[in-house]
Amino acid sequence: MKKIKFAIIGFGRIGQRHAEHIQKYGELVAIADIDTSKKNNLPESCKFYPSHLDLLSNEKDVDVISICSPNGLHAIHSIDSLKASKHVLCEKPMALNVHDCGEMIKAAEKANRRLFIVKQNRFNPPVEAVKKAIDEGHFGKILSIQLSCFWNRNEAYYHNSWKGTLDLDGGTLYTQFSHFIDLLYWMIGDIKSAQGFSGNLNHGNTIEFEDTGVIAVEFYNGTLGTINYTVNSFERNMEGSLTIFGEKGTVKIGGQYLNELEYQNFKDFKITNLPPGNPPNQYGQYQGSMSNHNEVYKNIIEVLGNNGVIATNGFEGLKTVEIIDKIYTKIR
Repeated sequence: MKKIKFAIIGFGRIGQRHAEHIQKYGELVAIADIDTSKKNNLPESCKFYPSHLDLLSNEKDVDVISICSPNGLHAIHSIDSLKASKHVLCEKPMALNVHDCGEMIKAAEKANRRLFIVKQNRFNPPVEAVKKAIDEGHFGKILSIQLSCFWNRNEAYYHNSWKGTLDLDGGTLYTQFSHFIDLLYWMIGDIKSAQGFSGNLNHGNTIEFEDTGVIAVEFYNGTLGTINYTVNSFERNMEGSLTIFGEKGTVKIGGQYLNELEYQNFKDFKITNLPPGNPPNQYGQYQGSMSNHNEVYKNIIEVLGNNGVIATNGFEGLKTVEIIDKIYTKIR
């Protein structure tokens, strides 16, 4: 099978991480970024363009465009790429509103191209194992779930950046914790209603939205849940965890980024032989979620080369945005 040709729109830290994985699984031929200084960091034999439209006009042979630009630009960059008849891999969040997600899905359908969404936490070994246990009925009825996201993002993180702005960042649930919200949908189902409180308690004029939220949710299937999140953990990330209570079992997936099976107790069942996970993404002084982009790119190769099943499609990306929108509508 010939190597799939990729291009990247947006070459910040996450774009550079995508470049590393693309070179393992395909061929990286071009990168677009409005910051022309980024061309100094290009991989060998990779072309640089100062705009995504220049890239799309000139690189006719590219198969897949990886969208790694700021959150608020994901929709326009994805739609333009789909209109140019390219498959698209879009980083999280898919977009910053439900309407834009819908337009992205329509553009993919009209162009008859695939729209992949990055949801890397689904590949964490303890997350995969617990999802399998749910699907096999080992929990019985899921009664309640608690999501805890306790990270640190200080003033330096937001300094001189699109991060912290409503237009391009969108909010803490979009940039820091959308992967976690995705897991609520993937494991439990859709959320019917949400109530809660939020506030910018420690970031003053540095950001244009909340740094802390306390949320109660009700799922359509009757499960109750809580979401407690903050980026005010002193000096460093503390925890990213999911605790699930079922009729026949209780589990806590913890660690800083859902990388450890901290507790389990089932009736006549036990999760065993978990493989080690990937290390977390490194962002200077910060660690992000577990770095599973290798699994994302393996899935793209399988789908486009061997008629495989897409791991996370546009509809699932939309559902995450819809849930976050439902929460923000109540607490802002």
